[in-house]
Amino acid sequence: MPLQITLDPSAPEAPYEQLRARIAEQARDGRLPAGYRLPTVRALARELGLAANTVAKAYRALESDGVIETRGRHGTFVAAAGDAAARELAEAALAYARRARRLGADDAAARAALDSALRATSG
Repeated sequence: MPLQITLDPSAPEAPYEQLRARIAEQARDGRLPAGYRLPTVRALARELGLAANTVAKAYRALESDGVIETRGRHGTFVAAAGDAAARELAEAALAYARRARRLGADDAAARAALDSALRATSG
């Protein structure tokens, strides 16, 4: 199953962010199953007409998010979903809740701010 990526040069998001979002979405919805081997940075850059550094930046962000994992010279693969992502999400939520409390926000204000941020980043 080939990687299906289409980037929009007129989109306001940077190409690396578009690439990161497309791969993350495909990993999340199962089009890219856990263990799927992604193209090398250079191969994907060539295929998409991007600079290798652009693809490398997207891969680094995806790895940081736990979506992909690099196995040295063996390549880059879609990571198993679940535990790592859920753990990182819980840590981020706890950090947000603590910060909201320090700022004096009550539950309703904290949830409203979070809902607003989620709406702003969906899309």
